[in-house]
Amino acid sequence: MAATLVSSAAFAFPVTVDNCGVPLTFDAAPKRAVINDLNMSEMAFALGLQPEIVGLTGITGWYKVDDAFKKAQGSIPELAPKYPTLENLLAVEPDFFFAGWYYGMKPGGDVTPDTLAPHGIKTLVLSESCIHLDKNRPAASMDLLFGDVEKLGKIFGKENEANALVAGWKERLSDIVAKVGARSGTRVFLYDSGEDKPFTAGKFAIPTAMIEAAGGKNIMADMETNWGNTDWETVATRNPEFLILLDYQDDAGYRKLLNFLKQHPAMKETDAVRNERFIALRYAELTPGPANIEAIDKIAKAMHPEAF
Repeated sequence: MAATLVSSAAFAFPVTVDNCGVPLTFDAAPKRAVINDLNMSEMAFALGLQPEIVGLTGITGWYKVDDAFKKAQGSIPELAPKYPTLENLLAVEPDFFFAGWYYGMKPGGDVTPDTLAPHGIKTLVLSESCIHLDKNRPAASMDLLFGDVEKLGKIFGKENEANALVAGWKERLSDIVAKVGARSGTRVFLYDSGEDKPFTAGKFAIPTAMIEAAGGKNIMADMETNWGNTDWETVATRNPEFLILLDYQDDAGYRKLLNFLKQHPAMKETDAVRNERFIALRYAELTPGPANIEAIDKIAKAMHPEAF
């Protein structure tokens, strides 16, 4: 039986996946992977890829991690607390990097798929971030999560595990959607950060799809990016009925966001702020990753408690 499994895995390669509209081919599963960011690390951990991971980047410089993450990380080192440099990566001789545009890489920066390729490093780009280089992307859907996990499964020879994970998520999601039923259109504003201008999720960010699944509508769904800045006048005019506050789990957490909104001359008059209708969610719950499905359930229950 073991011999059969080994030979079937060997015949699975080469594999090709879509990488922001460009084919990316692997002749064998990567052996020395580096994963950037909390959400992408959780995707990799969900597939049990730890034995092939030689480093993580971009985590402790931004967020606090919980015990479950630390346990999954084990002895895997963090190579850089924020954006990695080329030197950070080359030091561990990787053959694979999973990151995204503004998730560890910047267009024109010193770490990009083009700068890594000459060193034998193949880069899988987080699908949600493709919009920064490919303007013809479809609006956000939960396929941003499902598709990336399926790609990782294919690349690492773990298609069965990836398919099982995604099937379970889809089943859970359909249960939530069924409970929400015909309730839809609750006006939702996601407040990540920023006082002069709010940083929020637009048309191509996964929270737009998550909010819809939970029976709401992202009031900034017409913003032609995944994550970006808008202005307070626009947000206040659209009068959100419900808020999603990003909890970076620092000293003040989401409370400082809520307190700021309560003091803001325009925002304090909105339905959501007046009625204190909100939910606080972590970064890993609002960027593509395994925590998304549970987060949709939390949003739906907070927004439509009568349905649950």
